[in-house]
Amino acid sequence: MVSSKSGWIAYTYNPSIAAAVIFVILFAVTTLLHTFHLFRTRTWFFIPLVIGGYFELVGYIGRAMSAQQSPNWTLGPYVIQSTLLLIAPALFAASIYMELGRIVLMVKGEKLALVRVSWMTKIFVAGDVLSFLMQASGAGIMVTGSSSSSSTGQNVIIGGLFVQIIFFGFFLISALVFQRRIRADSAASAVADQYPWRKHMWALHSSSILVLIRSVVRVVEYVQGTYGYVMGHEAFIYVFDGLLMFALMVIFVVVHPSEVNYLLGRGRAVVRMGGLKVEADVMA
Repeated sequence: MVSSKSGWIAYTYNPSIAAAVIFVILFAVTTLLHTFHLFRTRTWFFIPLVIGGYFELVGYIGRAMSAQQSPNWTLGPYVIQSTLLLIAPALFAASIYMELGRIVLMVKGEKLALVRVSWMTKIFVAGDVLSFLMQASGAGIMVTGSSSSSSTGQNVIIGGLFVQIIFFGFFLISALVFQRRIRADSAASAVADQYPWRKHMWALHSSSILVLIRSVVRVVEYVQGTYGYVMGHEAFIYVFDGLLMFALMVIFVVVHPSEVNYLLGRGRAVVRMGGLKVEADVMA
């Protein structure tokens, strides 16, 4: 958001309506797929990711609305897209954090975890909530309009993004240490290999890296400020935010954590029997 002597200006360019509509469609498809899988499989710890998908969807709808208004933008659509697209990845992170603890339990690897499983979700989700609240409050401060509040809001957002990066970094280290310990322990490896844990760890690692890249670019964006190169070029919001978060949602459509839940004796999943795919129910 830019404040100038001639009045309030939302963007330093005219947003592309075509790009916004494309991402509305992409997130509509993936979010509806995740919603279907959520209720079909009862993988309730993925509720934050599904909500994040709807935030992305509504955020790009707001961006499409802004594109239609160029150059006479109104505050509403700008606030919708700037706030929801900023905080949606924090919701994705919450589900990612919760899956690691379940994978550890599935392969009976509690003794090999860097962080005690009973504390794992609490620590990472607490950091994620802090990051979410900082980014949301920073976005709220920014849209009040004054230059001083805009600067303060940007600093709060940067702080929230750094919190997200720090916790994701620690999360990745924890996941890598866990995998290394399993490989180094033949008995633990023999137990773990009875379960499809590797593909789920791959999904966690790849999705975490996507969020980290996106968060680093966002930090650069807010450090540079309103007239910086990143904020002044629309391609960055689509290549280093929208596209990366869409890829994350696709990863979890392909490698859905319902399989982990099912093997823990919870919910519902598609399993193979005699080469055929069938649906099975297991109540927690």
